[in-house]
Amino acid sequence: SFIGEESVAAGEGSILTDNPTWIIDPIDGTTNFVHRFPFVAVSIGFVVNKKIEFGIVYSCVEDKMYTARKGKGAFCNGQKLQVSGQEDITKSLLVTELGSNRDPETIRIILSNMERLLSIPIHG
Repeated sequence: SFIGEESVAAGEGSILTDNPTWIIDPIDGTTNFVHRFPFVAVSIGFVVNKKIEFGIVYSCVEDKMYTARKGKGAFCNGQKLQVSGQEDITKSLLVTELGSNRDPETIRIILSNMERLLSIPIHG
């Protein structure tokens, strides 16, 4: 099976089944692309039985290839990635995406979540 982000965004229905399924977003960061902001990637995932098996993200502008496989770790241009190990959230940097849906209920949920996140004494 195949699920394409651009077709789903255009209103086509999509159902994830147990079948082996490719999930592809050919312009991940479409809004960034439109505004010439350089954080754009091609994202590909492969799912079997509704569980991700592997994923590939190619950051075009940076020329970086991120890969990950279930149980095998994640890599950037072939070098293994590691999480920081920081367990104290107050010493962490929080990054979030607000999305493009401007439905009033969605905005209310996003702002409520942001309020909870901003109440944590994080670095930034």
